[in-house]
Amino acid sequence: MELKRVVVTGLGALTPLGNSVSEYWDGLLNGVSGACQITKFDASKFKTHFACEVKNFDPLVYLEKKEARKLDLFSQYAIVVSDQE
Repeated sequence: MELKRVVVTGLGALTPLGNSVSEYWDGLLNGVSGACQITKFDASKFKTHFACEVKNFDPLVYLEKKEARKLDLFSQYAIVVSDQE
């Protein structure tokens, strides 16, 4: 098996602990939990009512309205994180 080299040229984070690498890292160091009540959908029919969701994410801060409408949420996350330094 031939090993291939990988080069990491930057970091990005969009997590339940924060929407940037510094917010995420501070949350980790301070032992913050990302778990809270589920807000992305109605969870009343399920046993679990809490989860770790990305909080305070507004795609219009990063993307144009027309572009944001065309993209699924996971695609928006990927684009935003790839632009972080």
